[in-house]
Amino acid sequence: MEADEERVPDTDEASESRPTVGDILLAIEELWPESLAEDWDAVGLVAGRPDREVSTVYFAVDPSEAVLDDAVERGADLIVAHHPLMLKPVHSVAATHAKGAAVHRLIEAGCALVTVHTNGDSAVGGVSDVLADAFGLSNVEPLASAADGLPEEGIGRVGDLAEVTSLGDFAELVFGLLPAVAGGMRVAGDRHGLVRRVAVCGGAGDNLFDQVRASQADVYVTADLRHHPALEARESAVNGRPYLIDVSHFGSEWLWLTPAANALSNVLSDQGFTVDVRVSGVNSDPWDFVLTPGGN
Repeated sequence: MEADEERVPDTDEASESRPTVGDILLAIEELWPESLAEDWDAVGLVAGRPDREVSTVYFAVDPSEAVLDDAVERGADLIVAHHPLMLKPVHSVAATHAKGAAVHRLIEAGCALVTVHTNGDSAVGGVSDVLADAFGLSNVEPLASAADGLPEEGIGRVGDLAEVTSLGDFAELVFGLLPAVAGGMRVAGDRHGLVRRVAVCGGAGDNLFDQVRASQADVYVTADLRHHPALEARESAVNGRPYLIDVSHFGSEWLWLTPAANALSNVLSDQGFTVDVRVSGVNSDPWDFVLTPGGN
């Protein structure tokens, strides 16, 4: 199932003042500063000329082949991708391998690529903030505060539901908010157990269990939970908590795209620029189908 493509409308269709890639980089730095990125990350401009004019910006989770094809088909001059194209070093961009082919596709189409990854996670209004808002959490604070950022910046979020609910009902809420993927969603814990304090981390978050326990969360929503960290978390749980909800990596980050696109559009509009900002409808979750015992 594909998520519906969304278009952030121009605030002034009559204006023809178009930003350059460089102008958009400055706006991105204002919203999601590179200083908030983790040391191991690779964010910023990946391909493109800073002086090139931009008419259409396209937001996506992954700079995958299908995403690049869709962006180019829709006339994108710049792609803002959450995940890096080249997180690990490469020694060639020959089109004989996937990464090189992606670089050639971008250059030949005249389309720039910018990565907003862990800086987009940590910033106010970032990936985990969007999840916390979607789940209706209040009194929200970071799970792991940014070293040099504001108190409200950092990786992950924890907050409180308006009312105590069962793990089963909360899991259904989460499932209904995220885009449909083949792998569905996994839950560890008593379906009838009560939850109110919720920790979230968009993307892979099984390196934050110490912070989750310290936050006294009843349930932790994240993606890519590996066997050993999840098992250790369950065996060290107090009264079964924190319960675990393992969601799609893609799905947990896709919700951020529309608020991020709106934020960038607003900053550029305030600066007098007109640009068409679109959100990808391509589902880049890698799985196609899943088998479960009994279908329960």
